Amino acid sequence: MTPRGKRADALGFLRSTPSSTNVQPNHFYVLATPEGKERLAANLGERFQDNSEKILKASHTVILTTRADLPGGHLQAVFDKERADGRFPDPAKQARWESMTRDFLNLRNYGYKDLNHWMEKQTYLAMGLTMMAAAELGVEAMPLEGFDPTSVDKAFKIRETGHTTTVLLALGYPDPAKVYNSPISRFETDQLFTFV
Repeated sequence: MTPRGKRADALGFLRSTPSSTNVQPNHFYVLATPEGKERLAANLGERFQDNSEKILKASHTVILTTRADLPGGHLQAVFDKERADGRFPDPAKQARWESMTRDFLNLRNYGYKDLNHWMEKQTYLAMGLTMMAAAELGVEAMPLEGFDPTSVDKAFKIRETGHTTTVLLALGYPDPAKVYNSPISRFETDQLFTFV
């Protein structure tokens, strides 16, 4: 498989990553052109310019965004797509699913009052699974939180879409001259795991 095919597979996997209640609160900006990557690198914010080189040298950088809110129109679009795809062949099951989903989202919004935080968790879930898929394909993946979301949102007019930037993901192949050969430093097993 060619490197281009592997990256396309990684992006295809990103499209298919799960989200709780299938709410799909994300939109992904795939920057594969020099112009797109340069625009992102120029808008990381003053404090985060050290990440510019990572973005410029990546074959693709993905801006993972999360909905700023969850309007009824978005949820209805999810339900309409599920029906069109035949996710629940039994209409009664589809109706129960929609009712349970609305109840769950109302709990997040009004009970726990953490809807935005919960939707961001769905974005990180998509990123983590995509990083694992990229590794399986032999593609390096680097998550980046070092950026000013307001600046990135303005540069790509993201807030006008009802989303906001959550995290960045650079994909590509490492420069052999810059491969990290130092040992990884992690706590010992007994400090990280509790077996019950």
